[in-house]
Amino acid sequence: MTRIYGPNPDPARRYTPRHGAYGVLEREGLVLLTLQEEPQMEFQLPGGGIDPGESPLRALHREVMEETGWRIAAPRRLGAFRRFTYMPEYDLWAEKICHIYAARPILRHGPPSEPGHHAVWMAPETAYDLLGNRGDAAFLKSALRVR
Repeated sequence: MTRIYGPNPDPARRYTPRHGAYGVLEREGLVLLTLQEEPQMEFQLPGGGIDPGESPLRALHREVMEETGWRIAAPRRLGAFRRFTYMPEYDLWAEKICHIYAARPILRHGPPSEPGHHAVWMAPETAYDLLGNRGDAAFLKSALRVR
């Protein structure tokens, strides 16, 4: 069974499953996060929704590029978690199934192409404290042995 992070689902509410791929991206002792401006300022692992017909790995590469401007290499699946949340940008209550990978950022191609996203490098310990959801933080901690 996949672990749930955050509030348990409301049994009276209908949730739409939304699969996504996200990366723990470490280089030279720092991790690369996305600072997303909307719907609220929040640090996140780079990544996002898997489009219909798209593999999780393809989605990971696409989303990391869109949100950070970086290409990645050597992705390795770490696991998955679920969280139940409202997604105001889609006006949707979602059961997010988050597939997490570790990968190496290898080449910066430019700024993020997705509006309202900023690529931010920081120490893993700082990232752990600032990540907007506990599932992201748990996988970061496990992958990089954050204290």
